[in-house]
Amino acid sequence: MRIAIYARVSTKDQSCELQVRDLRTYCTARGFDLVREYVDVGQSGAKDSRPELNKLMDDARKRQFDAIVVWRFDRFARSTKHLLAALEEFRSLGIQFISYNENVDTSSALGQALFTIVSAVAQLERDLIRERVSAGIRNARANGKKLGRPKCGVDRERILKLKAEGHSLRQIAEELGVG
Repeated sequence: MRIAIYARVSTKDQSCELQVRDLRTYCTARGFDLVREYVDVGQSGAKDSRPELNKLMDDARKRQFDAIVVWRFDRFARSTKHLLAALEEFRSLGIQFISYNENVDTSSALGQALFTIVSAVAQLERDLIRERVSAGIRNARANGKKLGRPKCGVDRERILKLKAEGHSLRQIAEELGVG
């Protein structure tokens, strides 16, 4: 069976190495033919459009592989709507979807049902996190907490003095440590 791997991390300071290593081992152990790896670094799972995911979907439509293996289904998508739409497209193309950690394979009816349930739970978790963060921000504002980047004070007199001395705006900004 021809396999494609998809891995993703949300920030650029994270690595997909753990995901990719586990998926390669999984494919080797089952005798799968790994044809391509798609890796998105610094891409939110909430986005439906990601560079490597877009390439994966294009290659799926060209039937360049028989199955997609992901480390966890939330590495592929966080939105149940996006996940189910992609899953439906894979089914119409005859492509299986395998989640390594959840041990879910959509080639069976039970695997497909479990996948739908687990994806709904993941979206619920994401929505609950968003609600808690919003409540925390509202609470902080209600308690007088200033949010956002701190304002930097600049010495207007010093700016005018440096300008009068012939310094460029760039030099003045560097001298005062402001943008």
